[in-house]
Amino acid sequence: MSLLRRLGGDQQKPPSGQNRKPGSVLGSRSERGSTSSRKEAYSDLMRRIQNRLLNELDPSLDISKADEVRKTIRELLDQILQQENIVLSRAERQRLFEHIVAEILGLGPLQPLLEDDSITEIMVNGPKQIYVERKGKIYKVPITFEDDDHVMRIIERIVAPLGRRVDESTPYVDARLPDGSRVNIVIPPIALNGPVITIRKFFRTPLTVDDLIRLGSITPEAIQYLEAAVKARLNIIVAGGTGSGKTTLLNILSGFIPNDERIITIENAAELQLRQEHVVRLESRPPNIEGKGEVTIRQLVINALRMRPDRIIVGEVRGGEALDMLQAMNTGHEGSMTTLHSNSPRDALARLETMCLMAGMDLPVRAIREQIASAVDLIVFQSRMRDGSRKVVAITELTGMEGDVIQMMDIFVFEHAGFRDGKVHGRLKPTGLRSKFMDRFRAAGIYLPPSVFGIGAGARR
Repeated sequence: MSLLRRLGGDQQKPPSGQNRKPGSVLGSRSERGSTSSRKEAYSDLMRRIQNRLLNELDPSLDISKADEVRKTIRELLDQILQQENIVLSRAERQRLFEHIVAEILGLGPLQPLLEDDSITEIMVNGPKQIYVERKGKIYKVPITFEDDDHVMRIIERIVAPLGRRVDESTPYVDARLPDGSRVNIVIPPIALNGPVITIRKFFRTPLTVDDLIRLGSITPEAIQYLEAAVKARLNIIVAGGTGSGKTTLLNILSGFIPNDERIITIENAAELQLRQEHVVRLESRPPNIEGKGEVTIRQLVINALRMRPDRIIVGEVRGGEALDMLQAMNTGHEGSMTTLHSNSPRDALARLETMCLMAGMDLPVRAIREQIASAVDLIVFQSRMRDGSRKVVAITELTGMEGDVIQMMDIFVFEHAGFRDGKVHGRLKPTGLRSKFMDRFRAAGIYLPPSVFGIGAGARR
């Protein structure tokens, strides 16, 4: 792909500040006294050099070979600085180089934020407002885009490799970065303050069970129980609010699936990072510019049943596919997992009912509830606390129907111990009730000690 086409924009336009005298890198001596003038001079210098680089780079250069492109950019940058008699310190030269590389190979001003492991979310509210989330708190950062067109070039760089589009006819899209980070994009005329980008970053190294325990998100006893539940092929729903860590927990749970099973994952934007070898990943597809070619989650769930799956994992159910997921769970595909948004374990059942009705089937509510009670074995509810931490606050088993009501039994519940020093204190504790699936655990060769359920002398209090 042509490098110029990949970057977009009119790179042939004469750069501003072309009449600047050689050597006047950051403006006159008086300009140096003004921070804003210095920044403008630096930005002007960067644009001039970037435009020259783009004009002189070979359009046939393979941008997928990052090392080769970086080497070429370095050589051209040194040549341009020497030709224009521009003197920069080593630190300034390196900063300019990294900035230009980010514009050409990365996501421009967002690249340093993506490389900062302390940042978990990036929010672009138009070209001049960028916020990040660190440790559950939101901060504004002193980084901006040049204008709306600059933001749109970065957006195009995100969606183009995925075969997706965003324009006035389709002004919003879900996408992902190469590392699996989730991206949502909304552009004018829907977004009134300019193009909006929301990136939920994935950890470079996926979180492990030990990480969740260390962070206080879950306890060793609860993990021991959930590992048994996955290996015994219970059907599990991970529920919670937005940004509560559902996908991360689903990744952790999927890690307990034995390596000899065939797993099919179905997602809107591929995020799951399964480490097993025998994994088939399916991703939905929006309609093309003619309004054709759409492939929905529901169609993929139905198709997955014909692919000889041992496990079906749906990244998130949010519509009529919930009914097909329940059908799969009830027709021999045990051990399936999915996530959904809800405010509590009981609310998760109500949302499942609503989503089943969205399938367009004229089913009585009791029939849907019977399907849910029969299909779903376990709900793991995750919450985002007021201090920004994510914690599992309930692990609940479904025990059947009584009249028209689905019966539930809490196995673990988070016990709050107050809010001190800006932190939520508490612990996920067993309720003392033994799981109704003990026979299935034993049939799978799994023997959980009574202490896991808070029973006996070995139980932790």
